[in-house]
Amino acid sequence: MYVDLLPPCNEACPTGENIQGYLAEVQAGRYEKAWRTLTVDNPFPAIHGRVCYHPCESTCNRRHLDAAVSIHAAERFLGDLALERGWRFDPAPVPTRKRALVVGAGPAGLSAAYHLLRRGHEVEVRDAGPAPGGMMRYGIPAYRLPREVLQGEVDRLESLGAVFVSGHHVRDLEAERVEGRFDAVFVAVGAHLSKRIDIPAMDAGTMIDAVSFLRDVASGQPPEIGRKVAVYGGGNTALDAARTARRLGADEAVVVYRRTRDQMPAHEEETREAEREGVRLNWLRTVSAFDGGHLRVEIMELDESGRPRPTGRFETLDASSLILAVGQESDTELLRSVPGVEVDSRGTVRVSDSLMTGAPGVFAGGDMVSAERTVTVAVGHGRRAAREIDSWLRSDGRRTGIDRPRAGFATLNLWYFGDAAIRRAAELEPEQRLTDFSEVVGTLGPDDALYEAGRCLSCGNCCECDGCLGACPEDAVIKLGPGRRYRFDYDRCTGCRTCAEQCPVHAIDMVAEGQADPPWAFHPAPDTRAGL
Repeated sequence: MYVDLLPPCNEACPTGENIQGYLAEVQAGRYEKAWRTLTVDNPFPAIHGRVCYHPCESTCNRRHLDAAVSIHAAERFLGDLALERGWRFDPAPVPTRKRALVVGAGPAGLSAAYHLLRRGHEVEVRDAGPAPGGMMRYGIPAYRLPREVLQGEVDRLESLGAVFVSGHHVRDLEAERVEGRFDAVFVAVGAHLSKRIDIPAMDAGTMIDAVSFLRDVASGQPPEIGRKVAVYGGGNTALDAARTARRLGADEAVVVYRRTRDQMPAHEEETREAEREGVRLNWLRTVSAFDGGHLRVEIMELDESGRPRPTGRFETLDASSLILAVGQESDTELLRSVPGVEVDSRGTVRVSDSLMTGAPGVFAGGDMVSAERTVTVAVGHGRRAAREIDSWLRSDGRRTGIDRPRAGFATLNLWYFGDAAIRRAAELEPEQRLTDFSEVVGTLGPDDALYEAGRCLSCGNCCECDGCLGACPEDAVIKLGPGRRYRFDYDRCTGCRTCAEQCPVHAIDMVAEGQADPPWAFHPAPDTRAGL
């Protein structure tokens, strides 16, 4: 029997993208169909093609051959092409006349708004910022995410019917829900509050938290930071702050982190790029005092369990300013008046598996709940929350989809695929980057995007290579035509396994005769043509 298994890239994607599906459309040159396949799950491919840390590529089976398919580059190609050509989302279906309030116009809130609109609900997005985007607009530097790209994808969402109310700080959620006659609420205000840390400051040197620093730079009002900048922290925000400081003219930017490089929460890709741009990394150090010209740090060492501990030995670093990037928290004050909502000791909102809080109809996601804090995870939360809100509003409790087996590398027979080295987008050289906030990484051209899509191994799903057709000694395989795959003539099939043993993508399984097909079996649509 033919089967449709779960590709590892699809399984790893926090937004649930059908990666293999849209890569197949790119390979066929059907770019708009590829974009529409992608945006069924993720409405922001131009954004994600830039800021996602592509966990899909970490699981790509192709990496065992040469290098993972450059999935994020193909996604960005489609996102940029859609903006260039003005592609729009399909209009919403018949309206349900249900109203949903989304609080927070960051990645989780915008994603939830999109998926709720696609399900026919009315959506209003209220946000305290002057424009939608959240940390994508005010936290991610322009050299990673140009603001015109962000705005283009937000505009497309607004054209779908989203109502944005910017500059509106929701302080009493229950009152606004009642006043606006909203049937459900999704709260995703992000983590915009910097954690407080007590560092003695003996002079009037610049000491600023990283979130405020990046927001001021994004707003066109960068603070004076001097020529030697220290950043305290080890996450992606710390590296963004250090790289931004270099672009603002700092001769030196050093990241001070209390653990080792291997323990650093920042993504390795970001760390490498920061080092290429001249950012210095100072491991096993913790800041003890700052006097506006000098930074006093204590040397740490790891104990038997791998945790850092102080040594009582100190060093002094030159620093005209200190940027604090030791973590962020969410402002949960707006939920205090909502009966049933609980906030844990870490400041995150407790939610069920459906992302609903203890208050019926009030859902929360993104950085407000316990999860990895990335744009991609937040967008995945928005998609999931919209599905759960839709089910709750309809009171049907429906769930869709099946759990398919994963197509691992060991299950593939790769005779059909040759060597194909990865193609990468052009990048600015490090010395070019520091002159302004121009985008560092470019977009693939059509030829390179098609080539990368062609490197996909189509793990677990038929790629119509005709291998089974040519291998069957009984002529039991019937080709149904482009895009329709094949079917078996069981009157001729002897169960010899030849087709399954040669299938390069493991799209054929053997089962005992008379055994019921599993849910992931592929059954071709009937064809009334003679002989088929």
